[in-house]
Amino acid sequence: MDKRLSNGLPTYRDATAPSPTPPPTWRNRKRRRRGFRILATTCLAFLAYCAAQIASNTLRPIGTLSIDRLRQDHAVCAVLRKKPTEASTTRDHNKRWVKGTKPLLIRNATIWTGEPAAGTSAEDARAGKGWSWVSSDVFVDKGLIVHIRPSISLASMPSDTNVFEAYGRLLTAGIVDMHSHAGLSSEGGLQDDTNEMSTDVTPYVRSIDGVDPLQPEMEYIKSGGVTTSLFLPGSGNNIGGEAYVLKFAVGSKNGREEISQQDLYADPDRNWRYMKMACGENPKRIYGKVGEHGPVSRLGEAWEFRHALEQARKYVSEQDDWCTTADTVGGENMATYLKQDLRLESLGAVLRGQVRVNTHCYTIPDLEAFVRHTNEFKFRVYAFHHAHQTFLVPEVLKRAWGGTPAAALFADNMYYKVEAYTASERAGAQLYAHNITPTYVSDNPVLNSQHVVFEAAKAYGNGLPYHAALAGVTSAPAKLLGLGDRIGKIKAGFDADIVVWDSDPLAAGAAPVQVWIDGAPQFENPYELSKPEPVPITPVTALANELKVSSVSGSVVFTGISYAYPKTSKDTTSMDRNTDSTSAVFENGRLICLGVCASEVEVARSAKAPVVQLKNGHLTPPFTAFSTTLGLSEIDSEPDTHDGPPPSDGITRATDGLLFGGKQLAQAYAHGVTRAISAPNDYGFEAKGVSAGFRTGAKHLLEENAVWADEVGLHYVLTLGAKKEGTASISAAIAALRGKLLDAVNNNATIPDLSTKDGYAEKTYLKRVVNGTLPLILAVHSADTIASIIRLKYTIESAISKAEPSSINPILNVVIIGAAEAHLVATELAAAKIPVIVAPLQPHQGSWDQKRCLTGAPLTNGTTLNSLLDAGVLVGISVEETWETRDLGLLAGIAYANSEGRLTLDQGLDLVGRNVYKALNIDDSNVPGSDEWIVWEGSPLETGGRVRAISGLSGRMDVWQ
Repeated sequence: MDKRLSNGLPTYRDATAPSPTPPPTWRNRKRRRRGFRILATTCLAFLAYCAAQIASNTLRPIGTLSIDRLRQDHAVCAVLRKKPTEASTTRDHNKRWVKGTKPLLIRNATIWTGEPAAGTSAEDARAGKGWSWVSSDVFVDKGLIVHIRPSISLASMPSDTNVFEAYGRLLTAGIVDMHSHAGLSSEGGLQDDTNEMSTDVTPYVRSIDGVDPLQPEMEYIKSGGVTTSLFLPGSGNNIGGEAYVLKFAVGSKNGREEISQQDLYADPDRNWRYMKMACGENPKRIYGKVGEHGPVSRLGEAWEFRHALEQARKYVSEQDDWCTTADTVGGENMATYLKQDLRLESLGAVLRGQVRVNTHCYTIPDLEAFVRHTNEFKFRVYAFHHAHQTFLVPEVLKRAWGGTPAAALFADNMYYKVEAYTASERAGAQLYAHNITPTYVSDNPVLNSQHVVFEAAKAYGNGLPYHAALAGVTSAPAKLLGLGDRIGKIKAGFDADIVVWDSDPLAAGAAPVQVWIDGAPQFENPYELSKPEPVPITPVTALANELKVSSVSGSVVFTGISYAYPKTSKDTTSMDRNTDSTSAVFENGRLICLGVCASEVEVARSAKAPVVQLKNGHLTPPFTAFSTTLGLSEIDSEPDTHDGPPPSDGITRATDGLLFGGKQLAQAYAHGVTRAISAPNDYGFEAKGVSAGFRTGAKHLLEENAVWADEVGLHYVLTLGAKKEGTASISAAIAALRGKLLDAVNNNATIPDLSTKDGYAEKTYLKRVVNGTLPLILAVHSADTIASIIRLKYTIESAISKAEPSSINPILNVVIIGAAEAHLVATELAAAKIPVIVAPLQPHQGSWDQKRCLTGAPLTNGTTLNSLLDAGVLVGISVEETWETRDLGLLAGIAYANSEGRLTLDQGLDLVGRNVYKALNIDDSNVPGSDEWIVWEGSPLETGGRVRAISGLSGRMDVWQ
């Protein structure tokens, strides 16, 4: 327990010193008489109390207790009673400001202040009225925003003022991520201090004791515009401990002499405290041991909460009784010291309203039980985190004691466990419609919090109003942290945590140009991407309208097409692109006209066919998800919903384990991913076995064209995951693969017929690899391992030449997926003619073999994808986790936006389509469904673009209206 008193609290001597005697006026004499009566009454009460205490022998026995300590304990009573309040904005300096940080003038910025124009009613503001980007300058001094107004004269500024020319670029407050574990585990996961697992209830531990300011993620998270985070303990315990709000200003570049945890405090006064609690599967899975200890159920978890809170309530009551008595008789006269127990102090502060509780809860039972706990023990929960089912029970949340909790959400990270299986991408929009605040978080390292603003962008695309989405990572979390009058807005008197962006922060690929924390620039020589002049997004209110899908036969007309992918089709009668009045006419699921199509449109209208008017319509091929678990696993943490992991020995085929009809496939399909190539795997892209190509919209394996290729490629793992499969080392895994390939080269036997068992053996697939009829697909991140693969490729090709002298320049078709460090060997990959499927697009040192990855502007000069493009490598994009397949279009959009002209829009689309097939030596025009089209409203590569129709193979068309 922190017993230190605030400087503003009086000492015991100050509190007991007599006040100056007032002049003896008539009123004072009257007051004096009244005072004498009150004093006499008090004295009588005190004498009576003393008599009672003496009788019960509870007054302090002479000489047995320290008077100094008793007085100190009495002073602690003031701390116990202190109610936190939000800090004043009338500060003359930011306490985090470091002397020597020069004043700053940001000129010609386009500013999102974080609040509507003055005079906007609350109702209008909630509806999105009164919000706008404004052109202005910003002056910063002593760590505070001082002025926001146009055309601030430099002559009126201090002589040492630094000037930053924004050139009209967009400026916001620093991003606030209210759920992070950054710094609590090390680079590459080599150590972890996120959870204290000694017991289920640990309110007394503190996250700050595990935060390592030296972790590299402190820099790359900040490079995404994140200036402040709530650093929480993990969710392994029902009560996990205290959390801390920290800023990402570390070390000498911020004028700090030491790299210190304490220097990270967002509020040096620590006005508010924070605590992490958690409900549901995590604690009961970790602690539940039937017959040994619990909780093993949600019933047991509710008891753990209530039991702990009841102990805290008793503790608070005993302290309050002691303090009340000490106020009456004097602390030095107490018979006991004030009860102080470090195990109960934090929970006691919760019940005193001094701690902002944030709780990891997903499901209706968890949410409703916790709401009951708040009412039983009279404490407030400020936000439910993850909270995937909150959109189903908004009125339940409103019953919480002390105020309605917010929901701290992912935008679309879901289905990874049963608790997340009923989630909705539109949860934020639905909660907002019920006057419940959604905020967006990373749960770093679950998501890389460098890109937490991307979560807000996707929430906007799924119907959350633009201003609420941007508030969800700025002003809303700031307010929930009790720092809403200090951070989260661009406003005079607020901390100078500022981001200037190269595009709208909710646009795909948005990156900071510079970040300031407390007025100090965070990047000495930031790398700036070359992009068009930034223009704020014009909010599309129609995104709030949820669309429903229906299957339509016959004719369907789409007008307002502004872009069509340059793909020829035997079913089209005209292919005019980008005319002023382009329409797309489909007949029984096939595109029959693209252009003006006057006669086709007239025929369709006369037949009363549906006519869908689009704004900024786009017509593209479908997307393809490559080497994910799509179709092989449904709920990540539930093995019964998986095909299962590949065997340690031998090879299996994905086509034998495909699972159709799940939500993962349905969501991928609804986002334009109509095809997938998946290999035997239990998680991520690290697969082993033979991949299959299939349609995500199929109902079952035997449906016509459900599987368009039983065998696409042969996959092996050469990431660190290879060692987890039982291989002693990466070198051993490479040696084993080399040996198998050389055996295949030197095996002169013909490839067995598929009617025999040997036709499905590993050695048969390897023989096809060296014959050039089957691609070899290797999951790898490390540049060193990639270099070994390049050497391996040359070794096998040389062996083929020796074994078959008639073979001219044999080429082993090797494809790499992962490739976080591939930029280091980009030239060598191009020379070896090895295509690369980048996954993830934006790596973040999540494992040791990714430690040299490029995290992008403004921190690094370029990205892996751009380096590969510059070297002439054929590149595609995939994802690490299955749920991300729905975001393939937006990921391609990020690559396109940040390509600095390397990619056209067509080529951006190819990253998740045609390039994948080229890498695998597949002619995509021969793939069933090659005549499929996706109709979009808005660009599929931009925030807010969404599918309006998918042409199918069944003679029908799925249309969203």
